[in-house]
Amino acid sequence: MSDTTVLIVPGLRDHVPEHWQTLLQDKLPKARSVPPLEHNKLSLVARTDAIQRELEQIAGPVILVAHSAGVLMVVHWAARHDYPIKGALLVTPPDLETPWPANYPTPESLRANGWDPLPEGPLPFPSIVAASSNDHLASLDAVTHMARGWGSALINLGAVGHLNPAAGYGEWPQAETLIRTLDR
Repeated sequence: MSDTTVLIVPGLRDHVPEHWQTLLQDKLPKARSVPPLEHNKLSLVARTDAIQRELEQIAGPVILVAHSAGVLMVVHWAARHDYPIKGALLVTPPDLETPWPANYPTPESLRANGWDPLPEGPLPFPSIVAASSNDHLASLDAVTHMARGWGSALINLGAVGHLNPAAGYGEWPQAETLIRTLDR
């Protein structure tokens, strides 16, 4: 990798030790992560402010690597801030129009905290959306629609669930390949 810093943007569960994002951060020489929030965990403003604070501490080019609700955070952040980003890897974004399982926040609670409407315009930087064909938080059609609106390249990863430890994923080597693609 070049002198680019990878900024990890976790989802609502923040840092999970066996998650591919956590393992990736430990592996890459120039990687850091948006720290977990102590309060207002569902506040979109608090989440996007945390992204901005981390970016302001990084010198040089940045690639964002977001998973799940972290993708939604990045899209909202990009709509509100003008900051140079080299690229973004956006993995398995959830759909606010789909009912989520009981152990997740409800889309309604996220709407009440500013997450909806989701920006649909093109992102101001290159991006790759990595989608699953059997994600319980978003259909492939919904993710395809999001990627198209954001001007992102779409990669169908196949049946990988939500690409998290619950779906059987710890290390995900393809992330490094996709980051290298964005770093070119």
